[in-house]
Amino acid sequence: QVQLVESGGGSMQAGGSLKLSCVASGYSDNMHCMGWFRQAPGKEREGVAVIDSGGSASYADSVKGRFTISKGNAENTLYLQMNSLKPEDTGMYYCAARGGFNCPLDQNRFGYWGQGTQVTVSS
Repeated sequence: QVQLVESGGGSMQAGGSLKLSCVASGYSDNMHCMGWFRQAPGKEREGVAVIDSGGSASYADSVKGRFTISKGNAENTLYLQMNSLKPEDTGMYYCAARGGFNCPLDQNRFGYWGQGTQVTVSS
């Protein structure tokens, strides 16, 4: 079974930076698409960024130019570098994975999820 564990969340003032990490285990070598999703207070869960097996990434318009998704040297690691943080970035951030080769920014297409890590950005 695929397991995902996130870390790196915390509190930060607006304009600051945080880097989230995700480590996959189990049959993670078959996960060709991985991504980050978040849920802000009072809002639905939304896609933040995804990256496919070839390294191509897609971002939500709200984070484009500020966030960067990447894989580590080990294929079972995933990162989200978050710069120029805004209060609206506050929420629970989840690492997710799917086995298909398509990599949509759509939470409904991902079957494996981490427990989440909290990110709080103050003004």
